[in-house]
Amino acid sequence: MADIMTGARFLAEALKGQGTTHVFFVDAILRRALIEFEALGIVRVLAHSEKAAAYMADGHARIGGRPGICMAQSVGAANLAAGLQDPFLARSPVIALTGRKPPVFQHRNAYQEIDHAPLFAATTKFAARVDDPAQLPVLLAQAFREATTGSPRPVHLDLAGLQGEIVETADFARGPEAEPRFAVAPAFRPAPDAAAIEAAARAIDRAERPLIVCGWGAVQTGAHAAVRALAEALDAPVATSLGGRSILPATHRLALGVIGTYSAPYANRVAHQSDLVIHVGSSVGDQVTLDWTIPPAGTPAIQIDIDPAELGRNLPCAIAVLADPGLGASALAGAVRQRRGTAWASHAAAARDAWRQSIQPLLSSADAPIRPERLCAELALALPDNAILVSDTGYSAVWSGTLIDLPSTGQTYLRAAGSLGWSFPAALGAKCAAPDRPVVAFCGDGGFHYHLAELETAVRKGIAVTVVINDNAAFAQGRAAIRRLYGNRPGDPDDINAFSRVDFAAVARAYGADGIRVERAEDIAPALRAAIPARRVTVIDVATDPVPRAPEAWRPS
Repeated sequence: MADIMTGARFLAEALKGQGTTHVFFVDAILRRALIEFEALGIVRVLAHSEKAAAYMADGHARIGGRPGICMAQSVGAANLAAGLQDPFLARSPVIALTGRKPPVFQHRNAYQEIDHAPLFAATTKFAARVDDPAQLPVLLAQAFREATTGSPRPVHLDLAGLQGEIVETADFARGPEAEPRFAVAPAFRPAPDAAAIEAAARAIDRAERPLIVCGWGAVQTGAHAAVRALAEALDAPVATSLGGRSILPATHRLALGVIGTYSAPYANRVAHQSDLVIHVGSSVGDQVTLDWTIPPAGTPAIQIDIDPAELGRNLPCAIAVLADPGLGASALAGAVRQRRGTAWASHAAAARDAWRQSIQPLLSSADAPIRPERLCAELALALPDNAILVSDTGYSAVWSGTLIDLPSTGQTYLRAAGSLGWSFPAALGAKCAAPDRPVVAFCGDGGFHYHLAELETAVRKGIAVTVVINDNAAFAQGRAAIRRLYGNRPGDPDDINAFSRVDFAAVARAYGADGIRVERAEDIAPALRAAIPARRVTVIDVATDPVPRAPEAWRPS
């Protein structure tokens, strides 16, 4: 007779079989399984909030290329669901596990119990209740399939028992069966249809000013070499969303930079002049297109995407190529007419170089308080060739997306898909997935305040990240807008978006981390040189000026 195993052991062996190395959680959930995780070598990372646990799983998934696991008991489910918004928007494979009181407790005013299904409906692509332990093998396997196919996104399993204990304590006569295909994202990499490639190549050959636009989907699928080959075959500039930044080194002659809402002024101007756009792994959402105005509506387009549901969503008349972005770009590179030394590529490069030259005085400014431009320039110089830069949303995304150049093919850029405070916990997850790579979180003081307590987590677990804080004591992105709204009206605009000055370096030291306070521009570089290679949790708190405005995106009239 086969050995009987508990549900806790079954779950541990199933996750181990799918390549899980870390789980991120807030107690109390699946305590028996957590003990089994330890026995199997799965690292348990106890966080201080459910949202932080979800962000850690997200960062782990984006860098590791496999589903990140986060867990919370029943009362923490609402917080965990909120934390799945960013991985949902960023198309990141995260599996969330929660406990739920037994059916007999439902709809009877049970302590801390609400219906979980509506909470997760907006932030997952698949969600299911595990009411009977016998459902666990089927639904857990399906969770991995859903998380890694099509557009990878979060999934949720709601386990019977406040802590999932009804599932944990059940007996299983058979162990789990591993499905390696669904242990990585994307699970399937379809090759493009020959007819679609031929149609796309014909359209490209007719164009004089083709532009390639890459999103996170291109980075996620490792399409770097294929995109470079396509760009060089066409002598076409490559623009990106924030998520697609690291698809091409910033020093490449065809790298245009980020376009859309969070872009430098020259980039949208160039993109607006293109006469055909090739979208590679791009969502073609409002941010990368500046509310679908860049390039102008009606500009011919080609869309390469791994998910058929995305083809035509925002480009109904585009030539659709259903394919892994790398395979699609590679096929196109071999099918198009080769070009060399085009005036279009030279024009794009000249616009980029002229803008960079124009901002040089800001990048080298010795002003006090420190200008954010100088901080970005120093960080760009200090990042190692294999660094992972994790940026928060808002102004952190604008500053880092336009001014922190990534010149090495070994560097990776991760950005929040919209959740302020995401970067620090996500950086911890990224470091767990890539322990040998330097990981730097870039955020403002407003964002760092969200999950400051995870400094304790980082120190306790030895997750050695460097946090660089653009500390202007404000939500500075809205500062000018609030003053415009006030006009000449008396009052206190700072009351809406300004904070007290906090010495985050001292706070870091109180948690047992290293803390460096920087108040002079010339001290930024030494602080970065000391912190990034140190393999210790370090916070570099840079006191900056809240007044300077980040680069403003050009908008068509």
